Amino acid sequence: MKKIKVSVIGSGHLGSIHTRLWKSTPNSELIGIFDTDVERANKVANENVINVFDTIDEAVQSSDAVTISAPTTFHYEIAEKCIECGVHCLIEKPITSTYQEAKKIIAQAKNKNLVIQVGHVERFNPALLAIKGYKLNPMFIEAHRLSQFKPRAIDVSVILDLMIHDIDIMLWLIKSKVEKIDANGVAVLTDTPDIANARIKFENGAVANLTASRISANPMRKLRLFQSNAYISIDFGNQDVEVFRLLEEDESAEGNAIPANMLGTLEAGLKNKKIVFEKPVVPGINAIAEEQKAFIEAIINSSPAAVSAEEAAEALRIAELISEQIS
Repeated sequence: MKKIKVSVIGSGHLGSIHTRLWKSTPNSELIGIFDTDVERANKVANENVINVFDTIDEAVQSSDAVTISAPTTFHYEIAEKCIECGVHCLIEKPITSTYQEAKKIIAQAKNKNLVIQVGHVERFNPALLAIKGYKLNPMFIEAHRLSQFKPRAIDVSVILDLMIHDIDIMLWLIKSKVEKIDANGVAVLTDTPDIANARIKFENGAVANLTASRISANPMRKLRLFQSNAYISIDFGNQDVEVFRLLEEDESAEGNAIPANMLGTLEAGLKNKKIVFEKPVVPGINAIAEEQKAFIEAIINSSPAAVSAEEAAEALRIAELISEQIS
Protein backbone atom coordinates (compact mmCIF):
# COMPACT_ATOMS: atom_id res chain seq x y z
CA MET A 1 0.00 0.00 0.00
CA LYS A 2 1.26 3.45 -0.94
CA LYS A 3 2.01 5.53 2.14
CA ILE A 4 0.35 8.91 2.65
CA LYS A 5 2.97 11.68 2.51
CA VAL A 6 2.44 13.99 5.49
CA SER A 7 3.97 17.30 6.48
CA VAL A 8 3.43 19.45 9.56
CA ILE A 9 2.74 23.17 9.31
CA GLY A 10 3.59 24.85 12.60
CA SER A 11 6.38 23.73 14.93
CA GLY A 12 5.07 24.98 18.27
CA HIS A 13 4.06 22.81 21.22
CA LEU A 14 1.45 20.73 19.38
CA GLY A 15 3.32 20.82 16.09
CA SER A 16 6.37 19.25 17.71
CA ILE A 17 4.22 16.50 19.23
CA HIS A 18 2.51 15.79 15.91
CA THR A 19 5.90 15.67 14.21
CA ARG A 20 7.28 13.12 16.65
CA LEU A 21 4.20 10.90 16.49
CA TRP A 22 3.82 11.01 12.71
CA LYS A 23 7.14 9.16 12.44
CA SER A 24 5.49 5.98 13.74
CA THR A 25 1.94 6.33 12.40
CA PRO A 26 1.03 3.35 10.15
CA ASN A 27 0.56 3.91 6.42
CA SER A 28 2.04 7.41 6.57
CA GLU A 29 5.40 8.95 5.70
CA LEU A 30 6.47 12.15 7.43
CA ILE A 31 8.32 14.18 4.79
CA GLY A 32 8.96 17.48 6.54
CA ILE A 33 7.90 20.52 8.52
CA PHE A 34 7.35 24.21 7.83
CA ASP A 35 7.18 27.23 10.12
CA THR A 36 7.78 30.93 9.55
CA ASP A 37 9.94 30.70 12.69
CA VAL A 38 12.88 29.04 10.93
CA GLU A 39 14.93 28.56 14.10
CA ARG A 40 12.11 26.69 15.82
CA ALA A 41 11.38 24.62 12.71
CA ASN A 42 15.04 23.62 12.46
CA LYS A 43 15.08 22.60 16.12
CA VAL A 44 12.06 20.30 15.71
CA ALA A 45 13.43 18.95 12.41
CA ASN A 46 16.82 18.15 13.93
CA GLU A 47 15.18 16.37 16.86
CA ASN A 48 13.22 14.18 14.45
CA VAL A 49 15.76 13.98 11.59
CA ILE A 50 13.40 15.37 8.94
CA ASN A 51 13.42 18.02 6.24
CA VAL A 52 12.52 21.69 6.74
CA PHE A 53 10.59 23.23 3.85
CA ASP A 54 11.68 26.70 2.74
CA THR A 55 8.11 27.81 1.94
CA ILE A 56 4.61 26.76 2.83
CA ASP A 57 3.90 26.23 -0.88
CA GLU A 58 6.73 23.72 -1.07
CA ALA A 59 5.33 21.87 1.97
CA VAL A 60 1.80 21.73 0.58
CA GLN A 61 2.78 20.76 -2.96
CA SER A 62 4.99 17.93 -1.67
CA SER A 63 2.29 16.41 0.54
CA ASP A 64 -0.81 14.23 0.33
CA ALA A 65 -1.90 15.41 3.79
CA VAL A 66 -0.88 17.96 6.40
CA THR A 67 -1.26 18.69 10.07
CA ILE A 68 -2.09 22.37 10.55
CA SER A 69 -0.82 23.32 13.99
CA ALA A 70 -0.18 27.01 13.36
CA PRO A 71 -1.96 29.65 15.49
CA THR A 72 -5.75 29.63 15.06
CA THR A 73 -5.77 32.97 13.23
CA PHE A 74 -3.91 31.32 10.32
CA HIS A 75 -5.99 28.11 10.09
CA TYR A 76 -8.35 29.36 7.39
CA GLU A 77 -5.63 30.80 5.17
CA ILE A 78 -3.49 27.65 5.38
CA ALA A 79 -6.40 25.22 5.00
CA GLU A 80 -7.69 27.08 1.95
CA LYS A 81 -4.27 26.79 0.31
CA CYS A 82 -4.07 23.07 1.11
CA ILE A 83 -7.57 22.36 -0.19
CA GLU A 84 -6.86 24.22 -3.43
CA CYS A 85 -3.89 21.89 -3.94
CA GLY A 86 -5.94 18.75 -3.18
CA VAL A 87 -4.30 18.07 0.19
CA HIS A 88 -6.15 16.42 3.11
CA CYS A 89 -6.05 18.38 6.38
CA LEU A 90 -5.83 17.49 10.05
CA ILE A 91 -6.49 20.91 11.61
CA GLU A 92 -5.83 21.59 15.27
CA LYS A 93 -8.83 22.90 17.18
CA PRO A 94 -10.60 25.21 16.77
CA ILE A 95 -11.08 24.56 13.07
CA THR A 96 -10.85 28.29 12.23
CA SER A 97 -11.19 31.66 13.95
CA THR A 98 -14.83 32.06 12.91
CA TYR A 99 -17.83 29.93 12.02
CA GLN A 100 -18.12 31.64 8.64
CA GLU A 101 -14.54 30.65 7.78
CA ALA A 102 -15.29 27.07 8.81
CA LYS A 103 -18.30 26.92 6.50
CA LYS A 104 -16.14 28.06 3.57
CA ILE A 105 -13.55 25.36 4.28
CA ILE A 106 -16.26 22.69 4.48
CA ALA A 107 -17.72 23.71 1.10
CA GLN A 108 -14.28 23.81 -0.53
CA ALA A 109 -13.29 20.40 0.82
CA LYS A 110 -16.55 18.81 -0.33
CA ASN A 111 -15.96 20.08 -3.86
CA LYS A 112 -12.50 18.48 -3.83
CA ASN A 113 -13.63 15.29 -2.00
CA LEU A 114 -10.98 15.82 0.67
CA VAL A 115 -10.83 14.66 4.29
CA ILE A 116 -10.88 17.43 6.88
CA GLN A 117 -10.45 16.15 10.42
CA VAL A 118 -10.24 18.51 13.40
CA GLY A 119 -8.05 18.02 16.44
CA HIS A 120 -10.63 17.76 19.19
CA VAL A 121 -8.23 15.31 20.74
CA GLU A 122 -10.29 14.59 23.87
CA ARG A 123 -12.52 12.41 21.68
CA PHE A 124 -9.54 10.03 21.63
CA ASN A 125 -8.73 10.38 25.33
CA PRO A 126 -8.44 6.87 26.83
CA ALA A 127 -10.78 7.86 29.68
CA LEU A 128 -13.55 8.77 27.25
CA LEU A 129 -12.96 5.66 25.15
CA ALA A 130 -13.34 3.57 28.32
CA ILE A 131 -17.08 4.36 28.58
CA LYS A 132 -18.02 3.59 24.98
CA GLY A 133 -19.56 0.32 26.09
CA TYR A 134 -22.13 2.15 28.22
CA LYS A 135 -25.45 3.43 26.97
CA LEU A 136 -24.99 7.18 27.27
CA ASN A 137 -27.91 9.58 27.45
CA PRO A 138 -26.80 12.38 29.80
CA MET A 139 -29.40 14.88 30.97
CA PHE A 140 -26.92 16.97 32.94
CA ILE A 141 -23.22 17.54 32.23
CA GLU A 142 -20.82 19.33 34.56
CA ALA A 143 -17.39 20.15 33.10
CA HIS A 144 -14.36 21.84 34.64
CA ARG A 145 -11.34 22.53 32.46
CA LEU A 146 -8.80 24.55 34.45
CA SER A 147 -5.24 25.32 33.44
CA GLN A 148 -2.27 27.34 34.54
CA PHE A 149 -1.51 30.35 32.37
CA LYS A 150 0.41 29.58 29.16
CA PRO A 151 1.31 32.55 26.92
CA ARG A 152 1.34 30.36 23.79
CA ALA A 153 -2.47 30.28 23.58
CA ILE A 154 -3.40 33.93 24.12
CA ASP A 155 -4.31 34.59 20.47
CA VAL A 156 -7.82 33.33 21.36
CA SER A 157 -10.10 33.51 24.42
CA VAL A 158 -10.34 30.73 26.99
CA ILE A 159 -13.56 29.70 25.24
CA LEU A 160 -11.74 28.82 22.01
CA ASP A 161 -8.61 27.68 23.83
CA LEU A 162 -10.08 25.35 26.47
CA MET A 163 -13.86 25.33 26.73
CA ILE A 164 -14.30 24.28 23.11
CA HIS A 165 -13.04 20.79 24.04
CA ASP A 166 -16.02 20.32 26.35
CA ILE A 167 -18.40 22.02 23.92
CA ASP A 168 -17.44 19.39 21.34
CA ILE A 169 -17.88 16.49 23.76
CA MET A 170 -21.17 17.94 25.02
CA LEU A 171 -22.57 18.13 21.47
CA TRP A 172 -21.29 14.62 20.72
CA LEU A 173 -23.04 13.20 23.79
CA ILE A 174 -26.29 15.17 23.74
CA LYS A 175 -28.10 14.49 20.48
CA SER A 176 -30.34 17.55 20.57
CA LYS A 177 -30.33 21.16 19.40
CA VAL A 178 -29.18 23.96 21.69
CA GLU A 179 -32.15 25.97 22.95
CA LYS A 180 -30.63 28.56 25.29
CA ILE A 181 -27.23 29.79 26.46
CA ASP A 182 -26.38 31.83 29.55
CA ALA A 183 -22.74 32.77 29.95
CA ASN A 184 -20.36 35.06 31.77
CA GLY A 185 -16.62 35.53 31.95
CA VAL A 186 -13.79 37.83 32.91
CA ALA A 187 -10.62 39.00 31.15
CA VAL A 188 -8.00 38.90 33.90
CA LEU A 189 -4.57 38.71 32.26
CA THR A 190 -5.35 39.18 28.55
CA ASP A 191 -7.72 41.21 26.39
CA THR A 192 -10.19 38.31 26.08
CA PRO A 193 -11.92 36.18 28.74
CA ASP A 194 -9.47 34.08 30.77
CA ILE A 195 -12.20 32.45 32.86
CA ALA A 196 -15.71 31.67 31.62
CA ASN A 197 -18.82 29.74 32.54
CA ALA A 198 -21.68 28.72 30.26
CA ARG A 199 -24.99 27.06 31.07
CA ILE A 200 -26.44 25.47 27.96
CA LYS A 201 -29.97 24.10 27.69
CA PHE A 202 -31.03 21.69 24.96
CA GLU A 203 -34.41 21.12 23.33
CA ASN A 204 -34.64 17.64 24.88
CA GLY A 205 -34.34 19.13 28.38
CA ALA A 206 -30.67 18.29 28.92
CA VAL A 207 -28.43 20.91 30.52
CA ALA A 208 -24.66 21.37 30.44
CA ASN A 209 -22.68 23.59 32.81
CA LEU A 210 -19.20 24.29 31.45
CA THR A 211 -16.41 26.13 33.28
CA ALA A 212 -13.02 26.94 31.77
CA SER A 213 -10.10 28.87 33.23
CA ARG A 214 -6.52 29.42 32.15
CA ILE A 215 -5.48 31.20 35.35
CA SER A 216 -5.84 28.34 37.83
CA ALA A 217 -3.17 27.11 40.24
CA ASN A 218 -4.39 23.51 40.09
CA PRO A 219 -5.05 22.05 36.63
CA MET A 220 -8.25 20.04 36.17
CA ARG A 221 -9.92 18.35 33.20
CA LYS A 222 -13.04 16.65 34.50
CA LEU A 223 -16.45 15.85 33.05
CA ARG A 224 -19.37 14.47 35.04
CA LEU A 225 -22.40 12.90 33.36
CA PHE A 226 -25.74 12.44 35.11
CA GLN A 227 -28.44 10.35 33.48
CA SER A 228 -31.27 8.05 34.43
CA ASN A 229 -29.86 5.31 36.70
CA ALA A 230 -26.21 6.35 36.28
CA TYR A 231 -23.52 8.85 37.27
CA ILE A 232 -20.22 8.83 35.36
CA SER A 233 -17.11 10.80 36.29
CA ILE A 234 -14.37 11.20 33.68
CA ASP A 235 -10.96 12.61 34.58
CA PHE A 236 -9.27 13.44 31.27
CA GLY A 237 -6.05 14.61 32.91
CA ASN A 238 -5.46 11.55 35.09
CA GLN A 239 -7.22 9.25 32.60
CA ASP A 240 -9.50 7.77 35.21
CA VAL A 241 -13.21 6.84 35.14
CA GLU A 242 -15.73 6.08 37.87
CA VAL A 243 -19.23 4.78 37.18
CA PHE A 244 -22.12 4.46 39.63
CA ARG A 245 -25.13 2.59 38.30
CA LEU A 246 -28.56 1.68 39.64
CA LEU A 247 -29.46 -1.88 38.62
CA GLU A 248 -32.29 -4.29 39.14
CA GLU A 249 -31.52 -6.76 41.93
CA ASP A 250 -31.09 -9.62 39.46
CA GLU A 251 -29.27 -7.55 36.81
CA SER A 252 -25.61 -8.40 36.29
CA ALA A 253 -22.93 -5.69 36.48
CA GLU A 254 -19.52 -5.38 34.87
CA GLY A 255 -16.84 -7.82 36.00
CA ASN A 256 -15.06 -5.34 38.27
CA ALA A 257 -18.23 -3.94 39.89
CA ILE A 258 -18.52 -3.70 43.66
CA PRO A 259 -21.36 -2.48 45.93
CA ALA A 260 -21.29 1.33 46.07
CA ASN A 261 -20.87 1.52 49.83
CA MET A 262 -18.98 4.84 49.57
CA LEU A 263 -22.29 6.53 48.77
CA GLY A 264 -23.76 5.56 52.13
CA THR A 265 -26.82 3.39 52.75
CA LEU A 266 -28.79 4.54 49.72
CA GLU A 267 -29.86 1.02 48.88
CA ALA A 268 -31.95 0.85 52.03
CA GLY A 269 -34.65 2.87 50.30
CA LEU A 270 -34.43 1.09 46.95
CA LYS A 271 -36.70 -1.93 46.72
CA ASN A 272 -35.43 -4.67 44.41
CA LYS A 273 -32.57 -2.47 43.22
CA LYS A 274 -28.86 -2.15 43.89
CA ILE A 275 -26.17 0.49 43.31
CA VAL A 276 -22.83 -0.69 41.95
CA PHE A 277 -19.50 1.05 41.52
CA GLU A 278 -17.43 0.25 38.43
CA LYS A 279 -14.03 1.35 37.19
CA PRO A 280 -13.87 0.67 33.45
CA VAL A 281 -10.50 -0.38 32.05
CA VAL A 282 -8.77 2.63 30.49
CA PRO A 283 -6.76 1.65 27.39
CA GLY A 284 -3.07 2.55 27.39
CA ILE A 285 -2.96 4.64 24.22
CA ASN A 286 -1.76 8.07 23.10
CA ALA A 287 -4.71 10.26 22.09
CA ILE A 288 -2.86 12.26 19.41
CA ALA A 289 -1.39 9.07 17.91
CA GLU A 290 -4.91 7.61 17.71
CA GLU A 291 -6.13 10.84 16.14
CA GLN A 292 -3.46 10.57 13.45
CA LYS A 293 -4.29 6.92 12.77
CA ALA A 294 -7.98 7.76 12.35
CA PHE A 295 -7.09 10.55 9.92
CA ILE A 296 -4.98 8.26 7.73
CA GLU A 297 -7.66 5.55 7.78
CA ALA A 298 -10.28 8.07 6.65
CA ILE A 299 -8.06 9.06 3.72
CA ILE A 300 -7.24 5.49 2.68
CA ASN A 301 -10.79 4.20 3.05
CA SER A 302 -12.54 7.35 1.79
CA SER A 303 -14.56 7.24 5.01
CA PRO A 304 -15.91 10.03 7.24
CA ALA A 305 -13.42 11.74 9.54
CA ALA A 306 -13.50 10.70 13.19
CA VAL A 307 -14.09 14.35 14.13
CA SER A 308 -15.61 15.97 11.08
CA ALA A 309 -15.29 19.58 9.97
CA GLU A 310 -19.06 19.88 10.35
CA GLU A 311 -18.91 18.81 14.00
CA ALA A 312 -16.01 21.17 14.67
CA ALA A 313 -17.86 24.02 12.96
CA GLU A 314 -20.91 23.47 15.16
CA ALA A 315 -18.72 23.52 18.27
CA LEU A 316 -17.23 26.78 17.03
CA ARG A 317 -20.71 28.22 16.39
CA ILE A 318 -21.74 27.49 19.98
CA ALA A 319 -18.44 28.93 21.23
CA GLU A 320 -19.18 32.13 19.32
CA LEU A 321 -22.63 32.37 20.87
CA ILE A 322 -21.07 31.99 24.32
CA SER A 323 -18.48 34.67 23.51
CA GLU A 324 -21.15 37.06 22.29
CA GLN A 325 -22.98 36.78 25.61
CA ILE A 326 -19.81 37.64 27.52
CA SER A 327 -18.57 40.53 25.38
